This record gives sequence, structure tokens and C-alpha cells, in this order.
Amino acid sequence: MIQLEVLTQEIQINNPSVKLAIRREDLIHPFVSGNKFRKLKYNLLQAKKENHHTLLTFGGAFSNHIAATAFAGKENGFQTIGVIRGEELESKIKENPTLQFAQDCGMKFEFVSREEYRQKESDVFISKLNHKYGSFYLVPEGGTNEFAITGCEEILTSADSEYDYICCAVGTGGTISGVINSSFEGQKILGFPALKGDFLQKDIRNFAKKDNFSLITDYHFGGYAKVTEDLIEFINLFYQKNKIPLDPIYTGKMVFGVIDLIQKKYFPSGSKILLIHTGGLQGVAGMNLQLKNKNLQTIQFDD
Repeated sequence: MIQLEVLTQEIQINNPSVKLAIRREDLIHPFVSGNKFRKLKYNLLQAKKENHHTLLTFGGAFSNHIAATAFAGKENGFQTIGVIRGEELESKIKENPTLQFAQDCGMKFEFVSREEYRQKESDVFISKLNHKYGSFYLVPEGGTNEFAITGCEEILTSADSEYDYICCAVGTGGTISGVINSSFEGQKILGFPALKGDFLQKDIRNFAKKDNFSLITDYHFGGYAKVTEDLIEFINLFYQKNKIPLDPIYTGKMVFGVIDLIQKKYFPSGSKILLIHTGGLQGVAGMNLQLKNKNLQTIQFDD
């Protein structure tokens, strides 16, 4: 995969006491953006090293990881298989922009019940998939493993040593682990989980080599894939002001949280804060379909 130049943009806020900037990882690749590029980079190299021809992974209805793996596989000569949570989705591919995109990239789907999906890491479940599809390189749900962490360690560069705080959204914990490992002395890493609860601490510590991080658990907006009208309005206003699109599942919640914390004077005066935009914008179309069905305001990135 060819990596495009990564841009860092300063964000204007009504608080001159802190400096706020955002790393545009969403621009790293047109279809494998943000942390998905980072997580897949070394997994693809390892799959080739092991002479695999097929990638198999897991995800839900509007999974950024499914879409990214499908395109990355096509671009790098792999067959791809997506194990999808929810049997009912098999008849709704054309209604789902994420699954339709993945299918157009050549991905084959294995639709399973939610009960079966919870067993996806078991030896019995993987054995059944091997029996049906033959040999494959398994990429975990969300892409997080040791190779993904190595990729995410490349997000920060030497130029980022000026920042006091690095903030990123948290899903499976892989991205923040890589950022923690490559962070500079004196920096504090703040993670904003998209899921309810504080259970990710353990997962992060399995990969993180430092302890300079905290999880801010107040900005999940109801849990994974849940949004509120306030969040959608914030994303639209943020785009109007900064011309930077945010996704509603991960980065949108994180940016909302950081700006709210700035207003609450969480950060000391003079702080320099870097936000990591982890991509995920392909999921906006699917979210907008759900919002339209509920007659709610949609996400608008058109001028």
C-alpha cells in the first residue's frame, strides 16, 4: 500500500491558553485510512512472508476494518473473507454501503449469528472456517495484534515531541498502545473509548510498554455505534468551521470530549494537545441511513 503524506492541522478554538492540532491520519490512503492502514501494513507483510493467499477477518455491519481489509487485500493480491456478525445481513448487502464496497472489492462473506460470533476466537470455530475455506491468514477483529501495534507505533514522529498530550479514540486498544509505545518523555496519552466501561485497561496493558496513559470514559454517547443529536450537530459544526470531517463512532466522540475538557479547564494553561484522526469516514454513509430512518439530522460534509 502506498502511504500518502500525513498532514497536521491546527484547530482554532475559543481558548488561547492551549494549542490544539489534529493529525490527519484519515488522509493516509483513499480507502484504507487512518489506523486501519497502520494496523494492516505489517499484517500484510507477515501474510506474504508466510505465503498466504487469503486473509480472513471479522466485523459488524458497518465495520471500517472489513472495508479496509477488503480493499487492502484486493490491492495486494489477496483473496479476502469477512466473517460478519448478524445472519440477517446476508439479504441486505445492497442496502449496506460498507458490505457492498467490500463485496465489490472481491470479499466473500460468512454471515453468522451473534451467538456464533461470540465464539469467533475459539479453536472449534476457527477449525470450521479452515475446513470450509482452506488455509488463511487470520487478522483479528479490529486488526489488533502485535503487527498492528508495530504499525501504530509509526503514527507519532520526532516532530510530535512538542506536544504535552496525545489524544485518540479507543476501540480494541491497538492504536493507543502503539501511540503509548512511541510517545516521548513527559507526554500524557489520553484515550477516549467508544464503548462503555473501563475494561480496556487490561487489553491496552497487554501491548503498551509504558504507563503514561489514562482513559476518559465520559464520551461514549451511549456506547459503541450509538450517537446523539448533540454529537451529530457538533460534527457538522466542526466541519463547517474547520473543513475537517469526523466520523461519529470514534474520532467525532474523541474531539467532542477534548474540546469539552478544554472548556472545563482540564488541561493546564500552555498545554499543547495533538488529536489523532483515526479515519473511519466510510462508516458515515451507513450512519446517515440509520439517522434518516429515524428522521434525525444527518452528517453533512458538503459546503
